[in-house]
Amino acid sequence: MNKTLVTLAVALCCGFAGSASAAMDKAEYKTQKDRIEADYKAAKDKCDPMKDNAKDICKAEAKGKYEVAKAELQQQFEPSPRHEAKVKKEKADADYNVAQEKCDDLSGNAKDVCKKDARAAYTAAKGDAKVTKAVAEKDATKVSGAAKDAREDKSDAQYSAAKERCDAMSGQAKDTCIADAKKKFGKM
Repeated sequence: MNKTLVTLAVALCCGFAGSASAAMDKAEYKTQKDRIEADYKAAKDKCDPMKDNAKDICKAEAKGKYEVAKAELQQQFEPSPRHEAKVKKEKADADYNVAQEKCDDLSGNAKDVCKKDARAAYTAAKGDAKVTKAVAEKDATKVSGAAKDAREDKSDAQYSAAKERCDAMSGQAKDTCIADAKKKFGKM
């Protein structure tokens, strides 16, 4: 009996020691944080000679990479479902902001469609982040609710983008396009 308890205690200690050594210490965290900030400053500086919307896109990409890197660092330093969801949310925010800037190069209906598509992708990514967090928390009720909300939000956003594509059409083609979108996304 005592031998079993000692073996179990040793195994637990080794398990904790292994996870403690894999975790990041505060000095390494600070070093990595300083590196991320330096990378962000360098990326922003590369944007300075650019003009117009190219400069805005460059800045959005730099800011997005910075925010994602900060969230990933926090997840490495203090792993948790909340931090994992934050990483996914920051990635979604970064992608959305860059997509919005890229849409500014367009005009008319193409610009509107681009923005709706960006919004649909953003909504889907945010929903996925919520589901990931709920799954990690191992709460079946939250998982079910988050998955249902994510599906509905994604469907609504995709329907909105599909309707926007129809606006470029006219007459019977537009009516058919809208009817097809309603049918596809269950909006009858």
